[in-house]
Amino acid sequence: MRLIKKLICAAGLLALSAGIQAQNKELVVGSSATYRPFAYETPTKEIVGYDIDIIRAVAQKAGLQIKIVNTPWTGIFAALNNGDVDLVISGVTINDKRKQSYDFTAPYFEARQLIAVNKDSTVKNLKDLSGKKVAVVTGSTADDIASREFGKTNPDIRRFESTPVIISELANGGVDAAIGDNGVIAFRTQEHKQLKTVSDASFPKEYFGIVVKQGNKALLDKLNKGLATAKTDGTYAQIYKKWFQTEAPALPAQ
Repeated sequence: MRLIKKLICAAGLLALSAGIQAQNKELVVGSSATYRPFAYETPTKEIVGYDIDIIRAVAQKAGLQIKIVNTPWTGIFAALNNGDVDLVISGVTINDKRKQSYDFTAPYFEARQLIAVNKDSTVKNLKDLSGKKVAVVTGSTADDIASREFGKTNPDIRRFESTPVIISELANGGVDAAIGDNGVIAFRTQEHKQLKTVSDASFPKEYFGIVVKQGNKALLDKLNKGLATAKTDGTYAQIYKKWFQTEAPALPAQ
């Protein structure tokens, strides 16, 4: 009888120990560190950025241990599917197609297009750019918007390979405006004090979310709890202002 009790007790201790270990498991976070300012590598190979600050804050408030791994965008969802990473934060837009395969947290970033112009510009919206030279990244959402508004073959639409290049063109006087993703445009214009940004209410809003395997409700709930705490205690607003030099927008709950 005593032996049975001892065995039961030992089994209980092992189960408890396994549960504690599972709770303290280090979660691997996949992020493609090539998208400044969301995630990028410093010269010493440290991964930094807005996304990185957000996931560290969420993990800290949710009581999770994490390890961030630079994961190429082209294989980031395969890494999640294979279990090489437990979650992904990498500027991933929440949309219906992706929701069919993955679960998303509440949004942590509002993504939309943003216009950059010189500080003395009178441009107030997209329509004001008619007849002006506008730089966009080839094949981007901004390219689509400018093409619809001004005509795809309009010679005033100047197409380049990256956001840093279109901002440089604007700063050097090669174009009158640049349009691109708000996070990158806002970050890059900070490097040129003669520039400012202009919003257009007609630009559609999208949202970035943290991604987990579909059905991993336990992890999703913890991440959402940590994110909600970061939003209510001011941490989210501090991180946003650090990277974009402006007040954080209100985000939908889900």
